[in-house]
Amino acid sequence: MEWTPEPHELADLELLLSGAFEPLTGFLGHDDLHAVHESGTLADGTPWPAPVTLHLPADVSSGVSPGDEVTLLDPEGVPLAVLTVTAREADGLVAGPVRGLGAPEHGPFARLRRTPAQVRAELGGRAALAVTMRGPLDDLSEITATAKELDAVIVLMPLAYGEGGPAVVRAALRAQERLPAGTLVVPVPLAPREEPEIDLELRERVAAAYGAAEHLPGPDPVTIPGPPHRRGLVVFFTGLSGSGKSTIARGLRDELLELGSRQVTYLDGDVVRHLLSKGLTFSKADRDLNIRRIGFVAAEVARHGGLAICAPIAPYAATRAEVRAMVEAVGADFLLVHVATPLEECERRDRKGLYAKARAGLIPEFTGVSDPYEEPDDAELVIDTTHITIEAAVSRVLETLRSGGWVR
Repeated sequence: MEWTPEPHELADLELLLSGAFEPLTGFLGHDDLHAVHESGTLADGTPWPAPVTLHLPADVSSGVSPGDEVTLLDPEGVPLAVLTVTAREADGLVAGPVRGLGAPEHGPFARLRRTPAQVRAELGGRAALAVTMRGPLDDLSEITATAKELDAVIVLMPLAYGEGGPAVVRAALRAQERLPAGTLVVPVPLAPREEPEIDLELRERVAAAYGAAEHLPGPDPVTIPGPPHRRGLVVFFTGLSGSGKSTIARGLRDELLELGSRQVTYLDGDVVRHLLSKGLTFSKADRDLNIRRIGFVAAEVARHGGLAICAPIAPYAATRAEVRAMVEAVGADFLLVHVATPLEECERRDRKGLYAKARAGLIPEFTGVSDPYEEPDDAELVIDTTHITIEAAVSRVLETLRSGGWVR
């Protein structure tokens, strides 16, 4: 089978294949994870500070057994490696060694990427001082003094993971200009770990793999988000067919266009079905894919500071959570609006005659009739249009945007 891992898993895969995670040769199973948690070692007693894992969805991993091979792909579908499965757990964790299928393709600053073996060869036996960094280096005096004391080559290692990766590499190149001649810049796609101590230990292990005798961790970046009215925002309406969500969403779009303070993109469920998701059915898998596509476009709009308004039914909580994660991963904000008009009222309206057709069995898997709607428990705003006008509902959403600072 084939699988595209999550971004942090792809980053770990690259480090496994390059040798930066020596002595690891693959993804860890529960025995090793338990040992890492308990004692900071692998199950065989080898010191190792952090989990390096691969998870598949339960419905996918259930078809995998020890001895099977899984081809791991990048997001464009290019094969990167083969995982030989040695263990599969009920939670979807899959363990085993990995074998590379070719050199990974890199984006920005590809010319600077080197493996640990290449850097060690470039050092030629000289002592090295590694400086791992996730943000700018403002004070270089300690780095310069330590390198002089050790008579060491400085190796700046920007931990270029995620959306902020290119910015960290640019910061390293600026620092290189102010450091002694011969300073190297080597980007490393090390995903951050939640616990600062574990993250630091892992950085030290990677620095050692690259040949560093000493390691200085650079300061973690202090992220100061811009004001809400300059940040990207996705306003995501969810509710039953006939609840009024599309009408409210269009009204909100019109109000925002009249104000003229934000760039607005409107992604209605029916419109998207004719364009972005043409050809998809109304099966659960295709409905989930439709919502993911809407979420992807909305996140791209928000990434660049725009405001996206989405109005699909989006009946499943897990898929809505995926969209929220997509948006927040690009540094934007997500506002979930549950248009909680009861089924009885939606069916009474039935402007398109859809409920009648569903009751007659003409529309299979119809949300609210023959397929469930999972009501959100994480909505920032809940509106029932049974007893209020559309204008009042739009005003409530707009007031939420104003009070949150997203609209001025």
